[in-house]
Amino acid sequence: MKHISIRLAALSLLASSAVLAAADGSVGGVRWAVPARWQATKERPMRVATYAIPAAPGQEAGECAVFFFGQGQGGSVEENFSRWAGQFEGASTPKKSATTINGLKVHQIDLTGTYLSPGGPMMQSQGKKPGWRLLGAIVEAPEGLVFFKCTGPTATIAKAEKELAELLKSVTKAAKA
Repeated sequence: MKHISIRLAALSLLASSAVLAAADGSVGGVRWAVPARWQATKERPMRVATYAIPAAPGQEAGECAVFFFGQGQGGSVEENFSRWAGQFEGASTPKKSATTINGLKVHQIDLTGTYLSPGGPMMQSQGKKPGWRLLGAIVEAPEGLVFFKCTGPTATIAKAEKELAELLKSVTKAAKA
């Protein structure tokens, strides 16, 4: 019986370690902790990671897409903010801010409106989604800009807003291998 308890404890510890390892992301010389409620989804073109954001009651789920294109690639912060705002019809005036977190400059944007849901190789609209919100952040990482783009129904994203803030607070320079 004692051996079974020890084995179960060891398996539990291994499972916890696997969950913790899976709950981190890294690219571009930075790493971050993924919120516990968010789940990594299948790989998608051009994305480093995609996390499903659980739906607010009566709403659709949202997602947080993470992009990294390399040093000097992917456009400037303002070019990306303009492009993201252009993915909305009747959008609110974007709220923008910049701060420094753990020695890294982080630019943020928040807007709502009718999301045009771009997708596919030509980023054509996949259908209009009224009442959606985008919370985005661009981190000036050591190896280039890292983009975090969270989209979903306004209530879903509002429920995840603190989680995105915690993810951003967790962003640190990754140790060199």
